[in-house]
Amino acid sequence: MLVRDKKILATGYNGAPTGIRHCEETGCLREKLNVKSGERHELCRGLHAEQNVIIQSAYYGVATKGTTLYSTHKPCIICSKMLINAGVEKIFFAEGYPDTLADEMLAEANIELERLSI
Repeated sequence: MLVRDKKILATGYNGAPTGIRHCEETGCLREKLNVKSGERHELCRGLHAEQNVIIQSAYYGVATKGTTLYSTHKPCIICSKMLINAGVEKIFFAEGYPDTLADEMLAEANIELERLSI
């Protein structure tokens, strides 16, 4: 979810685009091809929650500049690039994600990361 001034602006989910069948119905191409976590994101039918929260913000005309993101996982490289360009300033996450390039780019963009202890 994206937050500013202690108010939830938008939420996102992990899953297929609206109206499209989920991989639970169609089968997971990444699993069939033995693709490791953190690789070949373009083969997935779904979007990450970070992508969907930016899309929802755009869809409803909500500015993302200066926001804080709360997420279950640290963002992958694709989501990190989108969050940088969306103007997100801080990211709270519960679980790590195996993506060194994402870590490097978020640090270079001076986006503060904080792991939540749950």
